[in-house]
Amino acid sequence: MDGEMGCLSLDSWGSQRLRSLAEQLQFYRPPNPLDGVEEEEEEEAAADDRTRKGFKRRAAVLICLFESEEGELRVILTKRSNRLSSYPGEVALPGGKMEEGDKDDSATALREAMEEIGLDPSLVRVVTFLEPFFTKHFLMVVPVVGLLASREDFKPILNTDEVDAVFDAPLEMFLEEDGYRSEEREWMDWKYILHLFDFESEQGTFLIWGLTASILIRAASVVYERSPSFKQHLPDFQGVQRACMTLI
Repeated sequence: MDGEMGCLSLDSWGSQRLRSLAEQLQFYRPPNPLDGVEEEEEEEAAADDRTRKGFKRRAAVLICLFESEEGELRVILTKRSNRLSSYPGEVALPGGKMEEGDKDDSATALREAMEEIGLDPSLVRVVTFLEPFFTKHFLMVVPVVGLLASREDFKPILNTDEVDAVFDAPLEMFLEEDGYRSEEREWMDWKYILHLFDFESEQGTFLIWGLTASILIRAASVVYERSPSFKQHLPDFQGVQRACMTLI
């Protein structure tokens, strides 16, 4: 993948914590989409999976992590412009739909981050991908995990047609109960839990929810190698999607 650490020397790159995280994440492999599928369904599910991988409605988002002066891992987020026709004013990760010239998902995520907030791709080291997430309209969204060696090197330049604000939040908060709440929702007769996080920062108060919250919960779980402290009696939307994916 473009920008991946691979076997590049990390001796002079970033902090010790980021170097350790890079080494940890480069060996991460997303869960097998066939895990839990009954043997007699594997052939059909494999065909569905090949179809999804080639699905034209594909997007990627950048989970850009950096270490604060206090030694805290933080993630860069945006507040979408209120003038946008889709999801106006919502918190999101930098990213968007794959375009014809994009080589892969990391190229899509890095290009979109540059276009939206002026994040120079050369500052970001892509270390892994998470498993794809799906929206209610079956857009496949691939989270791309990248590391930023120095937050000071990033000088935001906002595309005001798309972004109203850029801010950062501690990654670990997406595993904690403080600031967390949930709502029960229903989709195609399936009940699921919607995750919501209330976050206060110097830039204001933000609500982080929906797909973005689900992706960040997964990212934090992988980075910190533990499950969230909050427990739910229902799956979140992505769990519901996975359960019914063979019906698509």
